[in-house]
Amino acid sequence: MTVQPPVSLTEEEIAAVRSWVLFEDPHVLALAKPAGLSSQGGRIKAHTLDDLLWAFMRSNGKRPELVHRLDRDTSGVILAAKTKPAAGFLGKALQAKRFKKTYRALVSAAPEPRDGKIETPLLRQEIGRESYMRAVTADTPGAQASVSRYRTLAASEEGALVELEPQTGRMHQLRVHMASIGRPLAGDVRYGGALTFAGRPAPRLMLHAAKLVFPHPEGGYRTIEALPPEDFETLARAAGLTEVPGQS
Repeated sequence: MTVQPPVSLTEEEIAAVRSWVLFEDPHVLALAKPAGLSSQGGRIKAHTLDDLLWAFMRSNGKRPELVHRLDRDTSGVILAAKTKPAAGFLGKALQAKRFKKTYRALVSAAPEPRDGKIETPLLRQEIGRESYMRAVTADTPGAQASVSRYRTLAASEEGALVELEPQTGRMHQLRVHMASIGRPLAGDVRYGGALTFAGRPAPRLMLHAAKLVFPHPEGGYRTIEALPPEDFETLARAAGLTEVPGQS
């Protein structure tokens, strides 16, 4: 008997999600998530990436499970486990901070200093049906220790391209930390980012998950990279931002 997935996907959706595959083996599946697609849940009546993973359903009726999430408007590398043992292994590795995530972002100007570490604690707040994070002092009740590293890869009079590495995994961490030093990400309306960049519209949050290094269930580490999508590259080019050789 053929097992039917609980979610009905169109041929176009199946073709799309399969085209996003960056790496696949018997244990893991890495995808290049496009901007505008929710990882899981959400109130929008549309398929999430979690739903689209039914395109990879096995004969036993199981499908890959997401190991972590990306914000809806963030593009880039996202990892799923193809088996229950792999999901358990990767979940524990994520909690043990054995994942290294590297992002690219566009900001209005190079941070000062150009490279550094942000260690401002964050506090989660619920406003209506929305969740926000706020930069607070360490003695604030409920404050969560949060650490991010940043590095300026290129800068011009129009803006800057920065590399970001979250050392902790708080919601919206990179967005709030960069806003806390006066450099909110382009297109990030929620945290004060401008809707234009280099004289052009910034149609979304300009944040891209460029690289993921993670321990593999069979041993060793794997590195998966995803090139920024066209909308990100277009704005970077408009600002004359190209990475310095040897700095990426």
